[in-house]
Amino acid sequence: MKLFEYQAKDIFRGAGIPVPRSEMARSVEDTVNAAEKTGFPCVLKSQVLQGGRGKAGLIQIVKNPEEVEKAASNLFARDVKLLLVEEAVSIKKELYLSVTVDPVRAKALIIASAEGGVEIEELAVNAPEKIFREEVDITAGLQSFQATDLAYRLSCDPIEAKQLIGILRRLYSVFAKYDAELVEINPLFITREGQLIAGDGKLIIDENSMNRQEGFERTREYYDSDMEFEAAKEGIPYLQFDGDISLMCAGAGLTTTVYDLINYEGGSVANYLEFGGPNYRKAVRAMELCLQNDSKVILVVTFGTIARADVMAEGIVDAIERLKPDRPIVVCIRGTNEEEAVKTLRNAGLEPLFDTEEAVRKAVQLCK
Repeated sequence: MKLFEYQAKDIFRGAGIPVPRSEMARSVEDTVNAAEKTGFPCVLKSQVLQGGRGKAGLIQIVKNPEEVEKAASNLFARDVKLLLVEEAVSIKKELYLSVTVDPVRAKALIIASAEGGVEIEELAVNAPEKIFREEVDITAGLQSFQATDLAYRLSCDPIEAKQLIGILRRLYSVFAKYDAELVEINPLFITREGQLIAGDGKLIIDENSMNRQEGFERTREYYDSDMEFEAAKEGIPYLQFDGDISLMCAGAGLTTTVYDLINYEGGSVANYLEFGGPNYRKAVRAMELCLQNDSKVILVVTFGTIARADVMAEGIVDAIERLKPDRPIVVCIRGTNEEEAVKTLRNAGLEPLFDTEEAVRKAVQLCK
């Protein structure tokens, strides 16, 4: 689960990591009032779950109430729901600091650079020597000598180094406490007054740990569409696209292959929906979500072992009877109890296919 910047900074603040003074705003009026509290100049930061906000114009520096009103109006017109209004700080230098997981070595990995404020992926390609890495044994935790070594590798003076060591320790504690896949500060400001402040904040919590991470609720603002939100509430993996073919598939690898095949045949995908695994009895809800798309065909491709083919076929037939879909359904259901699945589909007047590429070709032809 990826948190919004304001949520990450609330956690940072609670852990003792310095962050700029800020206020939240959900309207233009709120933004003007918030800016008066934080003082000018200040920064309006759109709370969206995407990178590159600055390049996209979703972060604006404003110097007076008139600029606040104009910038806030423009941002809210771009379907931004929430703004973080933050005091501007005088910047001497920007650092990069993060803690993530090295799954191969089963260790935590600290990544740091004196070149903050840029995309770390670009820096890794263009100037890898500027990135410092420090492995941390998860059972032992971050050691003092490791934090000290990193601080001086980043060329901090003694006063800055002392602050950085403290921030790094606290950042690692956030990483451990919140079962994080990634906790990141980019940029970590060094101000002209010599203070270190988290200019931005990113925190991604491992989905598998959400049962023990209280206080985080997925609301509509976490998703790009109503369908994605509804699917998430059902526990159904769903991705929204803008093509012609709605995919109902069982198995992420199979779905990826089908997606490629559709493109090779000249078709396009309207959505990805995974109704295998624990969701293979949810065909009615899955098809209901697909029908909310402006697609031309629903393509059902499954290969089930634990997810039984006969149960999925029965669910598809039940969904068709209940929902009366207004577009063709192409089915290629394989796997456990396949013979029963074939009978069920044929009795319902559906043509069961047995070759995935043939099913894809048929779906693309029907779209045309």
